[in-house]
Parts: sequence; C-alpha cells; structure tokens
Amino acid sequence: MGTYVKGILGNFSGKIGTVIGSNWKTVNYMRSLPGKRKGTPTSAQLEQQMKFMIMVKFHQSLQALLNLTFAKYSKMMSPYNYAIKHNLLHAITGTYPNFSIDYHKLLLSEGILNLAGGMYIESAGAGKIKFSWTNNAGSGNANASDKAILIAYNPETYQSVYITNGAIRSAGEYVMDVSLFGGSAVETWIAFIAEDGKTVSNSSYLGNVMVE
Repeated sequence: MGTYVKGILGNFSGKIGTVIGSNWKTVNYMRSLPGKRKGTPTSAQLEQQMKFMIMVKFHQSLQALLNLTFAKYSKMMSPYNYAIKHNLLHAITGTYPNFSIDYHKLLLSEGILNLAGGMYIESAGAGKIKFSWTNNAGSGNANASDKAILIAYNPETYQSVYITNGAIRSAGEYVMDVSLFGGSAVETWIAFIAEDGKTVSNSSYLGNVMVE
C-alpha cells in the first residue's frame, strides 16, 4: 500500500496500482511493477543472471567498505550497487557456464588520490600477511598521513578481512591478522584514503598469498 506525501499531486511512497514510488538521495521517482516473465529465459538472460550471481556473492562481505570507497562516484544508485555494476562490466572472464572473476580487473575503490609505489604482499607467519609499499608522500596529492586500505578475500568461503584505519602511508608496511583464513589462499588489494576521509585512491590488486 502506498502513502501520499503532499496530496494527490505530490510524491508518494510504496505501491499504488501498477507503480511503485520511492526516494533516493532526495530524488523522488516512480517505476512500473515488473511484469510476469513469460517463456523460457534466453541464453543471454541466463548468462547475465550467472554473471550477476557471481559478482553479488563476491561483493557481499565487502558492502560496508564499498559504500565508503565508492561514495564519491555513485550518482543514482548506492555505492555498493555502483561497484557491482562496474565490476560486472569489467571483471568477468570465461564463457557460459564457466564464468569466473578476473581479480586483476576488479576495482574495490575509485578516486583521485595517488597510490603508492613498490606495493607487495607476502606471508608473515601463522595467520598473518604483510602488505608493503614505498612511501611516496609529496608526490602529487599523496600525503604521509594517508591511511592504507588493505583487503584480503577468501574465494573458498566468500569472506573478507579488511582495514581502513591501519598504517599510514609513511609507515610503508602493515602486518594484518587473517587467522580466520589459516590454511587457505587469499586474494589481496590495497588502496589509500586521505586522513579526513574525503578522498580515496583507486585500488590495486596485489595477488594471491597462502595464509599459514
């Protein structure tokens, strides 16, 4: 059941007849109710459904992070949905039904802040991995106080561990606890966020590392 906000000519929320009213970031809109699907899905539809399912499963454990790292670049959708849309277009590889994610092409942060150089990932003992990078503070808009965003994802369990408030750029390294993933290989990424939280860098894929 829908509710009128400002009379019959104003905005409304919910379902009224064959349309649904809603609001996103102060923008009021309405859309038609989806019609019932008729017939068997086409090959193209099945392919798109599978791609979407793969991407949603990957992104679910990163939702809170993506709402931060894509906040500046999403317009008429949530940052999380924007991230899924971008990666659906750019980071799926293979042919139906053998699709997979191309981790090198995944983008987990988007922004104009400079990345660091010499970025590297390695095992650091039981349950730990070490992120390393070259401090390039003073190059472009990179500042020593920028904070590293570090991400580890386990494809076996669809779980992730990440930090947004760890080491600063000038530290050049950070050892992260990923004991949750002991005995498994994880995929890793790095990005940076300004001290005031207003600017982020693009993310960079660092590779696959085994967690002891």
